[in-house]
Amino acid sequence: MKKVTGIGGVFFKCDDPQGMNDWYAKNLGLPATQYGTTFEWRDADDPGKKGSTSWCAFPQNTKYFDPSAKPFMINYRVENLVSLLEELKSENVTIVDEIAEYDYGKFVHVLDPEGNIIELWEPKDEQEE
Repeated sequence: MKKVTGIGGVFFKCDDPQGMNDWYAKNLGLPATQYGTTFEWRDADDPGKKGSTSWCAFPQNTKYFDPSAKPFMINYRVENLVSLLEELKSENVTIVDEIAEYDYGKFVHVLDPEGNIIELWEPKDEQEE
């Protein structure tokens, strides 16, 4: 079973998310909104398949990264979240929450051995229409 298929996003805490978005927009050309920036791309092996990677600044007091005390979170794209989660449970990986399902995919959070929160995301089919 293929596990991680790519980076889904990079998220970090900062003192001034809007100021950070403005700086990245001005100096590096990232068209950031309050939800950050989404980079769209196509799969090299299947150009009809679209994908995306997100970048987002969060306020210091966000609870979204809990229970990790780290100022960042990485989101990994995965192929089969349900099967992967069962495998992680059998390896005694700390599972933070239950799978949540949205219009754009399924998510769950786990912790690595140093307490870094990891967001696993199984995107909905992103085939070109």
